[in-house]
Amino acid sequence: MAIEDNPVTRKEYGEELRRRREAAGLTQDQLSELTIISRSHLAHMEAGRRRPSPDDAKRLDRELKAGEFFQRFLPTLDGKAVAEHFAEALEFEGEAIVIREYAPKVVPGILQTAAYAAEVLNSGSTPKSDEERDQLLVTRLERAQILEDFDSPVVWVLLDEAVIRRPVGGPSVMCEQLRHIVALGESRRIRVHVLPFSVGYHALIEGEVKLMWFADQPPIAYTEGLKSGRVWENPDVVRDCQLAYDHALGDALSHRGSLALIRSVAEEYEHAARQQDERP
Repeated sequence: MAIEDNPVTRKEYGEELRRRREAAGLTQDQLSELTIISRSHLAHMEAGRRRPSPDDAKRLDRELKAGEFFQRFLPTLDGKAVAEHFAEALEFEGEAIVIREYAPKVVPGILQTAAYAAEVLNSGSTPKSDEERDQLLVTRLERAQILEDFDSPVVWVLLDEAVIRRPVGGPSVMCEQLRHIVALGESRRIRVHVLPFSVGYHALIEGEVKLMWFADQPPIAYTEGLKSGRVWENPDVVRDCQLAYDHALGDALSHRGSLALIRSVAEEYEHAARQQDERP
């Protein structure tokens, strides 16, 4: 059957965009000017990595004389499930200029120390070989390299109090981990806010969310659950996630207050670790 008669994958959508652009005798730069879509974004769409906004799809239909093809099949591209629940989001993370993340249970990957990350990887429900674990650990620690540039990305991290209270790996590991977060916050490399238990129910209590903005592409949201993850590009869904983040942020402690709390909890872990060492 013709492609117009069936739902399409993102890859097929992108291939159809490229085919119709070339049939119209247009370069990506020329179509970019006609549709007011950045050339970079067009390239990502043709490669099947991004989706157009509803307005973008309307302009593509008009300029490429595509009827309503790009508008009609746009909904089939929403909410793509992520293989191994982070692979696609990881690619976007490396391109983002702004990242805002809410972590309900564990420290976000880009902030994890080696000891904390190793404990997280060792504690999963599915056993891993030493080689597999070490490969995952290297990948996770490499993600932290995006923090080496002081200016980009701009990173805001919203932590549920459970993240700093749950003793992943024991007192020594937690003390090191929390002091690492404090150091990043004090150096102004990241901005940290803690949602205290006293807040009770809040706008993000149902799960993890990561918001990402880009230099020349629309923002996305990534949500995660047990062994599942989803990248959202639909503007309405992304906007809802942004609003939920803003509401929860309004309930959180200030950056300075959060650093003070994290520092205090780190001292508690240090004391507990010292007591462990002193036991016969």
